[in-house]
Amino acid sequence: MGQFFDAKDKTFVITGGASGLGAEYAQAFLQKGAMAVAILDISEETGKLTASRLNKLYNEKVVFVKCDVSKEEDIKNAFDFVVVQFRQIDVLINNAGIMNDAPNMWRTACDVNWQGVVSFTLKALKHMNKKEGGAGGTIINIASTAGLKVFPCLPIYGGSKLAVVHFGQNLATDPFYENSGIRVLTLCPGPTDTPLLHNLETRSYDPSLGKVFADTVGGSNVEYQKVESAAAALVHMFENGASGSTWLTVENRPAKDITPVINRIFKILSDEINIPSI
Repeated sequence: MGQFFDAKDKTFVITGGASGLGAEYAQAFLQKGAMAVAILDISEETGKLTASRLNKLYNEKVVFVKCDVSKEEDIKNAFDFVVVQFRQIDVLINNAGIMNDAPNMWRTACDVNWQGVVSFTLKALKHMNKKEGGAGGTIINIASTAGLKVFPCLPIYGGSKLAVVHFGQNLATDPFYENSGIRVLTLCPGPTDTPLLHNLETRSYDPSLGKVFADTVGGSNVEYQKVESAAAALVHMFENGASGSTWLTVENRPAKDITPVINRIFKILSDEINIPSI
């Protein structure tokens, strides 16, 4: 694509935007000159506080919308509300996520991590598509390094995040961007210092694996990256990423485009299957 994309005067929708990485993404793009940002979250109190804090810094550019990403009616109402408020959505960041394979949480987590991403993406595709009168735009889906490696403690979470990677890869196949004017980008953050990594021993589908998970990921040998580093990686991907690309952000290192690796892996698998792509 070879094109630099600018956040200036763009409108953003960020799910899971009340705290953690979502709030950091919002501030990062406001610093880059975003015209307006809608932060969507189930946590109403935290979301309103975050919106208030950012509005004091960035001249009333932020709106908070309560939204449970596991519920289709909430997704529809929130998306429609933002369209009315902003008239045009330029960038959607599907950031909301739940890392919890526990018996009482895994289904809700899947609804948020996978079905919520699909639902918001489909609504954005219809809204942004140049062939349907839209102005084009960018959809950013947040996956995880848990979807790129075998992770026996969290097979459900890892599976949902690999689905997000493959979703973007398939959706953005040429000539999708040329036809629609919509970029689809995927970011895979490694362990990042957010509440997502608290109480790790309760997150596995198998309680005996929960302690292993907590000892491994929560151990001193794992370097959690700072939220500021992950946000900088997302901004870099937004400004430089080609549609269909997948990026990695780990250990406070610069963002890395891993699309060639992803493509090579799937080329090997495709050759084994020997079924032509449609």
